Amino acid sequence: MYQFVFHVNFRTSHAMSRKILPFAHSLRCLRHFSTIGRENRRVVVTGVGCVSPVGVSVDTAWTNILSGQCGVVKLTDPAYEKLPSRVAAQIPREEFDLSKVFTKSELKSMSPAIVYSLVAAKEALTSSQWTPTEQEAQNRTGVSVGIGMVDFVDICEANDALRQGYNRVSPFFVPRILPNMAAGQISIKYGFRGPNHAVSTACATGAHAIGDGFRFIQRNEADVMVCGAGEASISPLAFAGFCRLRALSTAFNDDPQSASRPFDAKRDGFVMGEGAAILILEELEHAKSRNAPILGEILGYGCSGDASHLTSPREDGLGAFLAMQRALEDAQLLPEDISYINAHATSTPIGDAIECRAISRLFGDHASKLAVSSTKGAHGHLLGSAGNLEALFTLLACRDGQLPPTINLSSTSDDMKHLNFVANRSQSWPSVRRRIALKNAFGFGGTNACLCLAEFR
Repeated sequence: MYQFVFHVNFRTSHAMSRKILPFAHSLRCLRHFSTIGRENRRVVVTGVGCVSPVGVSVDTAWTNILSGQCGVVKLTDPAYEKLPSRVAAQIPREEFDLSKVFTKSELKSMSPAIVYSLVAAKEALTSSQWTPTEQEAQNRTGVSVGIGMVDFVDICEANDALRQGYNRVSPFFVPRILPNMAAGQISIKYGFRGPNHAVSTACATGAHAIGDGFRFIQRNEADVMVCGAGEASISPLAFAGFCRLRALSTAFNDDPQSASRPFDAKRDGFVMGEGAAILILEELEHAKSRNAPILGEILGYGCSGDASHLTSPREDGLGAFLAMQRALEDAQLLPEDISYINAHATSTPIGDAIECRAISRLFGDHASKLAVSSTKGAHGHLLGSAGNLEALFTLLACRDGQLPPTINLSSTSDDMKHLNFVANRSQSWPSVRRRIALKNAFGFGGTNACLCLAEFR
């Protein structure tokens, strides 16, 4: 059971307790007044955009997710022939011609992850009807967009160029690989002079970026935040590195659409994906004042650290547990208020089981009443851009009352059978009460994020 007050949990003398208890009371008061302030700064989502393996627009991607379509393909480039994993979730090239969107000189100055972020940002800002030209509005609009990994192709090509001579290295090499340049390019393009923030926390990047943007608005540092992440890490070197970690799926090279299978008993590793997703976060009264479309609301945000291992989560799931617990506390909700969790579940044998363990521990008997799904079966694992793309789908699930399925799910181990994984087909999500969900995202280094999202009421 949750208690939202400061706990004094020290073995101490009566004299010491007399000193501690007034301090505890002051913290309760501070918590109370800070909560009042935050209630006056509700944060809603007014626009969304994406470039993904299941579609290069939000409408296409959402339709394909609900219908169980899969964007995983076999890699045919000879550079992958000798690698253990040869499948990836790629953006459909026939639907996405960059030369029609950017000039050659623009493409020289930006990595693919930056390009994807700009395209997604344009769709999101257009759907939000927010492209201000007035200085004050631009001053109150910020950007929180990250990139999880440096583009290894850029580094390899720059190294090859250096061997031919210093002057052969592109002057855009450094701007192309800096993780904050997606945020920088968006800020420059639209003149946004609010917080210019970049996150790079491995596979939790996009979720952290949204959560940080949420807090900027709560704390009145901005009225509008452009939030999300981009990722373009599909390359032979990246594949070799992840294969050496034994993180990628290797058993389905000849059946790529079956390779990403969260929670399934035959899961053997994740499938790398690419793309970007952007959410426009906005203070509620600001959105109402301009009659902006409101797609949903962000209620809370929680972070934690595993403090355990470079690449593996704690076996007891404590990090995931704490992130979800803190998101609920931030939203001032009880576990029973949640009816759906969009899981991080990447299709790895260890990670999926640990996340289920954390969910069961936090939600107790209520876990059997939850719907839990992972859309990574359809679009693979977008690394730094996973949490934001999946937050987008979670938001649309809250809005539309449709739960996205976990595809490629045939059977689960005994310790997972009590959970409803929305196997293979979408399910209706009735609005008996307000639809509220959690979105989990975890990264190497033991970094964890959880967002609490809801339909707008």
